[in-house]
Amino acid sequence: MNVTTINSSTLCLKPIVHLLKDDDGEPTKYWIPAYQRGYRWSPLQVKQLLDDIWEWETVSRKKRSVADEFYCLQPLVLKVDRGRFEVVDGQQRLTTILLILSHFNQRLIEGARKPLFSITFETRPSFDDLLAKPTEEAAKLNVDFFHIHEAIKQIRAWFTAHQGTEGDMESALLLRTKVIWFELAAKDNPIDAFTRLNVGKIPLTDDELIRALFLRQVSANKADDLPWQLKIANEWDQIEKALQDNSFWYFLTNKAERPQNRIGFLFDLIAHNDGIPPEAVHDKNKVFYAFSKRMKDHPETEWLRVKEEFIMLQEWYEDESRVLYHIVGYLVNQGARLADIRDLSKESTKSSLDLKLRRSVFKRIIGSWPDAGLSEEEIRTRVKEKLDTLEYGYPGANSQIRAILLLFNVATLLLNKRSNLRFHFSSFKTESWDLEHVRSVSPDRLKNYNERISWMKACLGYLVAASLHVDLQLKIRNFVALARLEVTNDNFETLYDKVLKTIDEAGEDEPDNSIANLTLLDASTNRSYKNAPFVVKRQKLLSLDEAGTFVPLCTRNVFLKCYSPLVDNPMVWSAKDKEGYERAIIETLVKFFLGKTEDAT
Repeated sequence: MNVTTINSSTLCLKPIVHLLKDDDGEPTKYWIPAYQRGYRWSPLQVKQLLDDIWEWETVSRKKRSVADEFYCLQPLVLKVDRGRFEVVDGQQRLTTILLILSHFNQRLIEGARKPLFSITFETRPSFDDLLAKPTEEAAKLNVDFFHIHEAIKQIRAWFTAHQGTEGDMESALLLRTKVIWFELAAKDNPIDAFTRLNVGKIPLTDDELIRALFLRQVSANKADDLPWQLKIANEWDQIEKALQDNSFWYFLTNKAERPQNRIGFLFDLIAHNDGIPPEAVHDKNKVFYAFSKRMKDHPETEWLRVKEEFIMLQEWYEDESRVLYHIVGYLVNQGARLADIRDLSKESTKSSLDLKLRRSVFKRIIGSWPDAGLSEEEIRTRVKEKLDTLEYGYPGANSQIRAILLLFNVATLLLNKRSNLRFHFSSFKTESWDLEHVRSVSPDRLKNYNERISWMKACLGYLVAASLHVDLQLKIRNFVALARLEVTNDNFETLYDKVLKTIDEAGEDEPDNSIANLTLLDASTNRSYKNAPFVVKRQKLLSLDEAGTFVPLCTRNVFLKCYSPLVDNPMVWSAKDKEGYERAIIETLVKFFLGKTEDAT
């Protein structure tokens, strides 16, 4: 093993097998200090490591001619500390190697298992139990365990897909895989080395650098006050765990994900509210830079600000009245900045904030709100005028219609003061709910072969479920069985007209693109039931609802005809149904802007 000394630091190449034991023959102890982030490798990164080692092993085996040929991993930077190695850089690779070696050991009976090195954390519990019994329950204990459990599942999946390779892979990893071992000199400061190594490095995000900054500053100011480090580390993990709840996350943001830790959302919020220093505006670590400038003297104060920001957002989310949850969630969905909503909340009582938020919604989707206010009748007139101006397909209209229908759902839930139902912003955003016609308006009669077959199958499904029109069912079955070249415009349109006439949905001359013929449907239903008759869409939506799948309340009510003055034909969406639906939208929004509830009417 060639060893190079650089300013009293040691640099060499070590095979993985030499990481297992120290100079005394005992299992090597590695220690992860508080300033380090937790384990965050994704399953893809774990798979890439295994793929790379295996590809090198299988290719080099065929042409291997030099005995010391090896696969090289990136550096592992360490410092000797009280009989153990403090890991300054390379924790992710080292932990992943331990997970892979543990997988090899699981194949063997207990007495035959190899002794492995250990990894302990300054501010986190040991994951030894998780290694011994990797369960979903254990993975939920903290964010680190979740990522470790995902890595373990990926390792198992990889070896399942590469059956019979464990022996060769173990040999390749232990004997023919080496790591660049860089051992710091005794005088080197590991935290300074960590910062030098990682600032600007892609795998580390602003929030992870800020974590190291907090723990380093506290340690410096508190004379190695470990309780302070543990306190911040614990509170950090609790906040991150809360933000991992998708219901909370999608209440706060429309963004699907952050690169790694969601707590960075709070740092972004605070940093951009205070203003990024001009010299760092274009820096990729600008949020870290902003915090580092403010934390030099009072890290505890800055951490308190982070906690206060989180507590405020959590209080809005958990609001028992559901008012703040729904209106803030709605405004965020419409692109409002949380910083602006927070400014509205300053020096406001809960009731006055409620009023300010409703006015903010009015200005956003209806128009200006005069200082003198608006009467109930004036609000009704303004809302109706707005709805009358909107037509599906016109430039800018679709987004406005979608915003109004979403507000209709939110306002409906708030109308009943005694209800505890909450709108599922997470499902609404992740399942891509958008506009769809209640009664189809497509003029092209589905010229695409696949669309024609799908449409007929959807109608057949309804007729079979309802035990209606057996003769028509047979004709549809015969049509669906035709070869592609046998499906012509004539035979499709003949059957298409017959289906529409049978379910009483033929003969509407002009397509209706008003809001009275629109609702919110999820993207998959839109694709699957494009241009389907009302009754087919109704059957699909109700089956989703019965199965417990998220369906916006008002979408469900539309297909149940809850807004119709007289349900004379449940299979058809008529002009009277549209009138009742539009009237319900108007009256519900009027009550919302007035702050009325069911109990108050």
